[in-house]
Amino acid sequence: MVRRTAEPPALPGLAEAAPASAGEAPHYHGHRERLRARFAEAGPEALADYELLELALFRSIPRRDVKPLAKALIRRFGSFAEVISADPARLTEVQGVSAGVAADLKLIEAAGRRLARGAIAARPLLGSWGALIEYLRATMAFSGREEFRVLFLDRRNHLIADEVQGRGTVDHTPVYPREVARRALELSATAIILAHNHPSGDPTPSGADIRMTREIVSVLDPLGIVVHDHVILGREGHASLKGLKLI
Repeated sequence: MVRRTAEPPALPGLAEAAPASAGEAPHYHGHRERLRARFAEAGPEALADYELLELALFRSIPRRDVKPLAKALIRRFGSFAEVISADPARLTEVQGVSAGVAADLKLIEAAGRRLARGAIAARPLLGSWGALIEYLRATMAFSGREEFRVLFLDRRNHLIADEVQGRGTVDHTPVYPREVARRALELSATAIILAHNHPSGDPTPSGADIRMTREIVSVLDPLGIVVHDHVILGREGHASLKGLKLI
């Protein structure tokens, strides 16, 4: 005897669209085409964050109306940038986001970082400051944990290496100035740019940030290695310790 099993309950706010009658496409198919057309004709700036996220979800979830999911993700994380920068484990806490969908979103983040890095490759960083800030924002500004990185430069101020020196909690990352110096000597770097993020969103440097930067300067100065700047990133913008005359 064949037993009929109950249908699984629909996810709140993420229910499948009602079945279309024979020969009729689901309603969201027309919505997808209209959204794609707006993107092609007016560009991404014409779309709200949730609409841009819908476009990203179309290929990951081909047979469901993804607008409720896109809006749920924006409500949870705050913006398109914060969604794709979120930890995969946190993304999958949102109903409707599978491990595969999370991986697709992280691929978009990786592509954005690679594009931003390409804009600063083989160019003097001090003459490409805007591109450098965009790269650092794409890489660090929306992370949920503090991350401290060092950009090592050669005599022409071209990038030799961009390395994460430490990852910490939501408000602290341990930094070891002598480790920064050791790595700079290994790479034959003649200058560095320091960068870290504030997950709180406010890039204002703390007293600890200033003290740590000055300690790194004091360790590197006798070695002839220049600290060009320390940039702090946050969702609300960025701060330059050099620009603030703090170093």
